[in-house]
Amino acid sequence: MNKITTYFRESYKELMEKVTWPGWNELQQSTVIVLVATLLVTLLVWLMDLVSSSVLNLIYSLFKR
Repeated sequence: MNKITTYFRESYKELMEKVTWPGWNELQQSTVIVLVATLLVTLLVWLMDLVSSSVLNLIYSLFKR
């Protein structure tokens, strides 16, 4: 039981003394970076889906009767 108490005490101390929380401006900048990265990855996946769909449709059309 002593190990558990020590763990929680040290975790609380680390959270309050060692963790640095971002300021409002840093938080806004990070949010914008995440949103832009999400949009870019979404666009990339959409383009890959579009290209693969077109290629598969072309291949399927070659083997139609």
